[in-house]
Amino acid sequence: MLAGQLALITAAVFAGAAVYINVAEQPSRLQLDDRALVTEWKPSYKHGFAMQAPLAAIGFLLGALAAWQTGNWWWLIGGIVLLANWPFTIFGIMPTNNKIMAVDPGAATAETRSLIVSWGYLHAVRSALGVVATLIFLGASL
Repeated sequence: MLAGQLALITAAVFAGAAVYINVAEQPSRLQLDDRALVTEWKPSYKHGFAMQAPLAAIGFLLGALAAWQTGNWWWLIGGIVLLANWPFTIFGIMPTNNKIMAVDPGAATAETRSLIVSWGYLHAVRSALGVVATLIFLGASL
């Protein structure tokens, strides 16, 4: 069942990228001064969004297809968990993103740093959703 295998791979790539951000990139960027922190965060966020948003949608579609093909609704549940990153990002993270994006790097302050620290905690929810979706897909494939 190719759709299920591809859903699992897609969720694992999403989860790996999200966890990498929380475990490696976020702690490293927080070592920078406020100006460099904002300067690094902005393009990093844009590139991460461009990669992860399609992965969540594709993983959902593949999970839904696998559920339809097999009758195993765990595939659909995994897809829904992965797709839950979209509304969480829009309603949970986007207000913080918008505040950070509005900051000119030259005007970055400790408050800006605090926003980016908060953003990291919010992003950890995305990591968790990716890991949970991956585990659901793995369980469905057994």
